[in-house]
Amino acid sequence: MKDKLILPPPGKEIFEGEIATYWLDNDGLLISVSKSPTRTVANITANVALVKQITSNKKVPLLIYLSKSGVPDKETRKFATKQLPEIYSAMAMVSKPGLAKFIMNLLFRLKPPPIPMKSFVNDKEARVWLKQFL
Repeated sequence: MKDKLILPPPGKEIFEGEIATYWLDNDGLLISVSKSPTRTVANITANVALVKQITSNKKVPLLIYLSKSGVPDKETRKFATKQLPEIYSAMAMVSKPGLAKFIMNLLFRLKPPPIPMKSFVNDKEARVWLKQFL
């Protein structure tokens, strides 16, 4: 992934949260552009509520464009892991090589992720993979 600004397509309703910007694409994928604040239980709790609002409480596949942020504490990582299957059916992470792998290792070092997850450097491949979870 090049350092390019990821912008929502014109006409899409945009949802701004503390840790990410979201929109739903025409296929039903939730698109997220992550922001850099360090994740905490509080901002993840608010983010989960935002995602549930956007998706009308339906689990959806997430395509997330990762950005660097501070490493969350152990409690926050554990909390985030529990929240994933509550709001997402699968997650494709698009980032520079190595960043997604670092996050996966950080969150899921001891056990596998609670939902299907895969990292990509190309969002076209990520979309193809995610569509099986629609």
